[in-house]
Amino acid sequence: MRPTKRRGQNFLVDPNTVRRLVRLAEIGPDDVALEVGPGLGSLTLGLVAQAGAVVAVEVDPLLAAALPETAAARLPAALAQRLHVVEADGLRVRPADLPAELAAPTVLAANLPYNVAVPLLLGLLERFPTIRRGLVMVQAEVAERLTAPPGGRIYGVPSVKLAWYADARLAGAVPRPVFWPQPNVDSALVAFNRRPAPPGDDSARAEVFALVDAAFAQRRKMLRTALASWAGSAQRAEQIIRAAGVDPGARGETLDVEAYARVAYQAAVAGRSDGPTS
Repeated sequence: MRPTKRRGQNFLVDPNTVRRLVRLAEIGPDDVALEVGPGLGSLTLGLVAQAGAVVAVEVDPLLAAALPETAAARLPAALAQRLHVVEADGLRVRPADLPAELAAPTVLAANLPYNVAVPLLLGLLERFPTIRRGLVMVQAEVAERLTAPPGGRIYGVPSVKLAWYADARLAGAVPRPVFWPQPNVDSALVAFNRRPAPPGDDSARAEVFALVDAAFAQRRKMLRTALASWAGSAQRAEQIIRAAGVDPGARGETLDVEAYARVAYQAAVAGRSDGPTS
């Protein structure tokens, strides 16, 4: 096989880094670990040695077929049996695609393909609500954006959307030589714990995310202007923003996810009040 840039294949091959990742992910025997993009299986072997079960989701048919053989050749039979390989696209995999006999995944541990890391992570958190915590390796610049607090230059759409699901933090840098082939970018770890409850119910998430997209599409503009199209007019946007207790003159990068949720809620209230009455 040959690694391809199209699939973001830079494989983790350093055993010390594998041990470090497994330790930081806090994998235990009661966990069902979900790994997306296992590649050659280096991290997979480390996860299988600690977790009660590991579900490895691999889109490359050649790698998916080789992974059980790798586990069987390098692990005791009792440990190798903990591995369950699912040939599927991580961007689309759902709980129904996983083996029916397994409990739902509780932890995500993965070296995510860098070219789709953000939609992968957000999609998995949406579709697998049983994931309570995780550790993912991504491009360093992406890791900084995912974990950025409000008010900073790099705070943006990924920061707010990840904050909807979880509290996240940077968990360390990863040097380039631990990969094959070596990437041309730096890498970093993002650790997260799912929030006990998001700022709104799941039905509100789509509206909050649409609001976030609108606010950051014109991030240099004040909210009353940036959200004019989203609300229908600048005047209506200002009314909604004020009702949420937010300054209409603020910019999108200063709001945390709770503030966005309040604005979306007030928009829904305003929409209901504009409807027909009896």
